[in-house]
Amino acid sequence: MNRIEQKNERRARRKRGIRKNIFGTPERYRLTIFRSLNHIYAQIIDDTQNRTVVSASTLDKELAGGLASAEGKIGRSKLVGTLLAQRAAVANVSTVVFDRNGYLYHGRVKALADAAREAGLSF
Repeated sequence: MNRIEQKNERRARRKRGIRKNIFGTPERYRLTIFRSLNHIYAQIIDDTQNRTVVSASTLDKELAGGLASAEGKIGRSKLVGTLLAQRAAVANVSTVVFDRNGYLYHGRVKALADAAREAGLSF
C-alpha cells in the first residue's frame, strides 16, 4: 500500500467514526464538505429523505468573479461558506450539524465553517 492509499484509508476510517454519530434530520440538516486539490464543495443534506437541500462549490458561476480576487484556496473557501449560508437562508435553514467528512478542522475546512457561521448559519 503506497502513501496515498494509506492517507485515504486513514481519512475513510475517521469518516466512519464521525458518521456513526452524525445524522441529518429535518430539524437539523447535515452540512458536509468535500475537499479536492483545487476545489471545495459543501452540501446541506436531509438524511431522512436522502436529499440535498442546498449546495455550493468553487465551481459555481455565481462565484466566478469573486474567485479571481480571493487570496488562495482559503479565500475561496470563505466565499463558498458565505454563499452556502446565503442559499441556506433562502431555503429556511438556520441550524445544521457540521460533518467535516474525515478532514481535519484546519485550513480550508475551518475557513468554510467560520464564513458560514458569520453569514448566519448556526452549528
